[in-house]
Amino acid sequence: MITIKKTEKNAVTLTIINQKGGVGKSTTAVNLAAALGEKGKEVLLIDLDPQGNSTSGFGVEKIIGMKSIYDGLMNDTPTKELIQQTRESKVSIIPATIDLAGAEPELAVVISRETRLSDVIKQIKNEYDFIIVDSPPSLGLLTINSLAAADKLIIPIQCEYYALEGLSKLLDTIKLVKVRLNQDLEIQGVLLTMYDSRTTLARQVSEEVKEFFQKQVYKTIVPRSVKLAEAPSFGQSILVYSSRSKGAEAYRELAKEVIRRG
Repeated sequence: MITIKKTEKNAVTLTIINQKGGVGKSTTAVNLAAALGEKGKEVLLIDLDPQGNSTSGFGVEKIIGMKSIYDGLMNDTPTKELIQQTRESKVSIIPATIDLAGAEPELAVVISRETRLSDVIKQIKNEYDFIIVDSPPSLGLLTINSLAAADKLIIPIQCEYYALEGLSKLLDTIKLVKVRLNQDLEIQGVLLTMYDSRTTLARQVSEEVKEFFQKQVYKTIVPRSVKLAEAPSFGQSILVYSSRSKGAEAYRELAKEVIRRG
């Protein structure tokens, strides 16, 4: 009898980050994970946002007492006990529940408070191709954890007024984490979201972002889309909810870029 040894993986951990809300962060986390899974990659999505939008986006019901990322961070629950399968091919999730809202003050008094997520990820890093972290819209300890654990960052920026507002503070935080906690941290790409080609504003913001970040900007641009907005209410990615829509095609193209950039 021939025994086939399972090849160990070494996941690329991608943190999706922007301290502003409403920029398409959770939408990107869910749909990029689904698109990577569609391409045959084993993907784990970690919902680190107390709002739990990525958890809802994959149709995972938040039940009282269910194990979540909070248990991994605060109770040292083994990571494998936190993982749930989604209905999407090759995509798993560690959900967020309302318990996570209390993690910020609790982390403040925990030893190695900035690297708790890193410890969670290390336990299963060799079982996935990509681990995607949906970070909260803030620059608190949960976000610091997501930066400390990341190999690379994806920064979604909406093509609307004040798109670049606050980015200097985010970039300063990234630099600080790189110096103090994670010297290998780098930005994989900047993603333009909610793009409406009919408006002058969207084109102007796009040009400003490209001028500021230059080659770090992905070629893929995510359009403003009713279908993208509707999909989470059905607990589905856009690839399932409206497979041939422009939003679905955008995230398929983004997945190709993410794979190429490694």
